[in-house]
Amino acid sequence: MKFDIMMPFYGRFDHFQQAVESVRAQSDPDWRMVIVDDVYPDLAPGEWACGLGDDRITYIRNQENLGPSRNYRKCVSLMQSEFAVIMGCDDIMLPNFVRRTKELIDEFPDSSIIQCGVSVIDTDGRPILPLADRAKSWYQFRGRGAREYSGPVLATSLMRGNWTYFPSLVWRASELRKHGFRVDLDVVQDLAMLAEIVKGGGSLVLDDEVTFNYRRHSASVSAMTGPDGSKFAQERTLFTESSRDFSTMGWTGASLAARIHFTSRMNALSELPAAVRSGNAQGRQALLRHVFGK
Repeated sequence: MKFDIMMPFYGRFDHFQQAVESVRAQSDPDWRMVIVDDVYPDLAPGEWACGLGDDRITYIRNQENLGPSRNYRKCVSLMQSEFAVIMGCDDIMLPNFVRRTKELIDEFPDSSIIQCGVSVIDTDGRPILPLADRAKSWYQFRGRGAREYSGPVLATSLMRGNWTYFPSLVWRASELRKHGFRVDLDVVQDLAMLAEIVKGGGSLVLDDEVTFNYRRHSASVSAMTGPDGSKFAQERTLFTESSRDFSTMGWTGASLAARIHFTSRMNALSELPAAVRSGNAQGRQALLRHVFGK
């Protein structure tokens, strides 16, 4: 069955065009793409996608705005292949993505998640490596080639710092259906899903062949919910639940890493200057609570 590329859409037209064209440029043509427009106000992107005349691409426009997590859930319901990626509508899939993904699926047929090699670009497509991505590289497992991780080792690593890139992750569709994206955690739903899959015995394959460009910019949901503290309130909920669950399972290291969540605290600390400059007293208090709270 063709590899599934799901693309929830709500964003800039030019970035969307680049994202879609990067899929069409794959060296391996054995894929299908489903674009799920979450009622973006401008109809032009959808008209452009429909006008491509590419029968591998299906365009769907929601009847109402679902928001990120519910739109991800809809994408999952439309998956047909055993494995799929939920690609960002502003990211770039390099020409080797589908080919390399299929190789990894063949090599690790029982895996639940695949994290390919990722490079980071800015709004204009220039390579960048900001602090957040340098931190990801510090926490990511060391090694060369494709390697597989699972259990408490993987859980501990992810709780110390989520070094994955959600829009580039290849998921086993049955795992997504089993757990479902949480609608109460619409900023950190990816880490919540990863945690559930790992707790259930799933594994993650990490590869270092770069096949994806992740676009980091100030208009992202994560960037916009940082200074007001709302992202970190969700993270605190997730870490509290994860610490409890890992403790029950006897995964002491993972439980401790979730309880401490040092990287998340430092990320909140880095958002404090923006909250102060904006005069957002409530956001400042929320950030301080996350940095110093239990």
